[in-house]
Amino acid sequence: MIVIPAIDLKEGNCVRLEQGLMDKDTVFNNNPGAQALDWQNQGAELLHIVDLDGAFAGQPKNRGAIESILAAIAIPAQLGGGIRDIATIEAYLSLGLSRVIIGTAAQRNPDLVREACAKFPGQIMVGIDAKSGMVAVQGWAEVTDVTAVDLARKFEGFGVSAIIYTDISRDGMLQGPNLEATRALAEAVSIPIIASGGVSSLKDIENLMAIESYGVSGVITGKAVYTGAIKLEEAIALTKRRV
Repeated sequence: MIVIPAIDLKEGNCVRLEQGLMDKDTVFNNNPGAQALDWQNQGAELLHIVDLDGAFAGQPKNRGAIESILAAIAIPAQLGGGIRDIATIEAYLSLGLSRVIIGTAAQRNPDLVREACAKFPGQIMVGIDAKSGMVAVQGWAEVTDVTAVDLARKFEGFGVSAIIYTDISRDGMLQGPNLEATRALAEAVSIPIIASGGVSSLKDIENLMAIESYGVSGVITGKAVYTGAIKLEEAIALTKRRV
């Protein structure tokens, strides 16, 4: 299982939100490139970037910050937020991103995911964000009547490289990930699952490692590594350790 540090971008700054609320943000760094390099220097093998403004606006909003991140690092990076069409996917991949994440558009237009996977094999991920098990879209501002499991099953056979599953109620709260829901999703589909939201300690990562065999291939951590609740190097070392 891989540990993936996150950079969430709002107005060009690295921030963390509480439960996805844009007015509950904490700025951790106003230099995204420097932050990305720091995570790389601490051993990160992959970086997770979110364009928060883009997620709410439905179109890219932090291109300058994204370009500064990619210029600063040698490791691969994946990005989500505001990706609603093939042209945006193509533009982002041409910048040097390794993979892009389709979130809101995946729920509203599954055919976009199918088309993108065919055109950019191995480079398309789906982001499923849920509140009480129900999918939330549009920067988490709107909760649908679709369950996370039902949505995930729609993408079987498309060629999606992974699903990033976030429990919104846990995100930014440092209360631990939703292990039960993450395992249920991993068991329901053959697509690898990356857990996100609420990771607060090395014990949380150990707990996720315990369900790795069900198809949990990675964990995204944001607030915990910014505040020092988790030391990124220690988290990475933990996942490399095998009995």
